[in-house]
Amino acid sequence: MTERRYSDDEVAAIFEKASQASPSPMMAAARTEGLTLAELKEIGLEVGISPEAVAIAARSMDGDVLARPAKLLGLPLSVHRTVELDRAVTDAEWERLVVQLREVFNARGTTSSSGSLRQWTNGNLQALLEPVAGGHRVRFSTLNGSARASIGTGLLMVGVSVAVAVAGAVGGHLGASMPGVALFTVMGAGMLANGALRLPGWARLRGRQMDAIAAGLLRADSSDQGPS
Repeated sequence: MTERRYSDDEVAAIFEKASQASPSPMMAAARTEGLTLAELKEIGLEVGISPEAVAIAARSMDGDVLARPAKLLGLPLSVHRTVELDRAVTDAEWERLVVQLREVFNARGTTSSSGSLRQWTNGNLQALLEPVAGGHRVRFSTLNGSARASIGTGLLMVGVSVAVAVAGAVGGHLGASMPGVALFTVMGAGMLANGALRLPGWARLRGRQMDAIAAGLLRADSSDQGPS
């Protein structure tokens, strides 16, 4: 089987996850034809990152969910991560994972199960454990519903303002309608800004939290498998 080669963007993301810091300018600027995991480990050693950390980061990249995150006005409304484990997660491990989820996200949430599926949910934030061939898959996902509502309401208010202004201009009453138009426009713009400005930081934080939990699962998975 041909060994997978990681693209430029994936290389940068792997080293960012492995080092828990932004990639160095040298790594960010380098353009490659794709690197194998062995080559990534060699580069990691040169910049002081352990081969184990690189391997775990690469595996988390392999397991990232394929679905594109939901976006609104080009801003991330959702965050997703998927972790593929080459083993079955025990009852005790699932319970420890739930405890970790509650601590990391500062949310109690609720657990449920249906057959072999297990789920922890806190509003739009959830973790799903499902069986796959040879092990388990853990999916993390969240959606910022409050920001979506704020942006949607803001767009609606601005749209109403435009409609009222056009109607006033056509009817010859634009001057009389301007106070209401101005008020709705300001309120709409405020709600738009309130929702939009907090999304990038929220997405980065949720991504880091999910990456940290995923790295722990993969580290335990690697330990169980022993040295390769």
